[in-house]
Amino acid sequence: MVKVSVIMPVYNAEDYLEESINGILNQSLKDLELICVDDGSKDSSLAILNDFAAKDNRVQVYHQENRGGGAARNVAMTHATGEYLYCMDADDELDQNALKKLYKIATKKDLDFVMFRATNYDVDTGVSQRIRYFRMDAVAEKVGDSVFSYRDLGDLIFETSSTPWCKFYNLDFVKRTGAQFAEGLIFHDNIFWWDILLNGERIYFYKKYLYTRKNHSKSSTGAGDKRYIDSIKISDMIWDIFKKHGVFDEYKTGLGIRKFDKVYHWYPEIQPELREMYFQAMKENYQKIADDKEFYDYIIDDLTPKSRAIFENTISSANHEEFDEKMEPVLLKEKIGELEQENKDLQSSTSWKITEPLRAIKKIFK
Repeated sequence: MVKVSVIMPVYNAEDYLEESINGILNQSLKDLELICVDDGSKDSSLAILNDFAAKDNRVQVYHQENRGGGAARNVAMTHATGEYLYCMDADDELDQNALKKLYKIATKKDLDFVMFRATNYDVDTGVSQRIRYFRMDAVAEKVGDSVFSYRDLGDLIFETSSTPWCKFYNLDFVKRTGAQFAEGLIFHDNIFWWDILLNGERIYFYKKYLYTRKNHSKSSTGAGDKRYIDSIKISDMIWDIFKKHGVFDEYKTGLGIRKFDKVYHWYPEIQPELREMYFQAMKENYQKIADDKEFYDYIIDDLTPKSRAIFENTISSANHEEFDEKMEPVLLKEKIGELEQENKDLQSSTSWKITEPLRAIKKIFK
């Protein structure tokens, strides 16, 4: 048995694949296996994988007809034999010492999994950012240096990142949960994540940045194509997971807000010619909720003003143009609120207080 099984779904990743694979094979922790599943690539990805496998016996290569990243990850997990499981994307980078650090933490603390932070790098602009979604600041502050479960987080569970590559899992734990990635859908990692989190009893947050996620137009979540509509089905599947675990009532407020906000998050990102299709899919999905009077009454009052506006404006609009018009004042109010909060944060910051005397002097000499 190796210490770590790294699984990697691969689809048309020739531009980044060699760098990503070398990032795994050159890890300071050498006792690993890399399981790659080519998902029907049309470029040279499979040839690159086979070349690595011929040179390094730690590399396993499997090929399937195109079924999506979720199916590829599920196949890879069936071949994993390690103590721990790590999910790597074929176009990203991992810190050279990451697996050694994570393995040491996980074994010492006897963890179900470790969470850590990631940096977001935009390939097209060259801008690198440590964005809120991958920082998970509120979660990190809440748990500190303690081992925790999802129950310790309360509604902060919705501040966690669903991405599998900023987690390090005990493989036996994953197998016991039966968690799987959604197949045939993008955003498939959400389904795996919520099943994993709601099973987790021993979790640790390692506050280091160990992963660089490369965001580019070729990625499944950067294309803006009709697959974005999958987010609506995924939102329903997430509700089903919480119901399966018997905790939907406990988290219904966060689940309602997350469903409408997250589905709407992808709406402006879809290609303009597909916006009406996306809107109509939203409308059909939300109408089912509106038609169930008992459930509608159960969930509607717990929504934020923005979430409620998204829901009600979708139902009441005939098309996406009418919907956009109704959402304009909602978004403007939200933007004003964000700017006011940023101003408050600035004025309460240490740098603002330090420079206050200088601003006072400048006023005198104006």
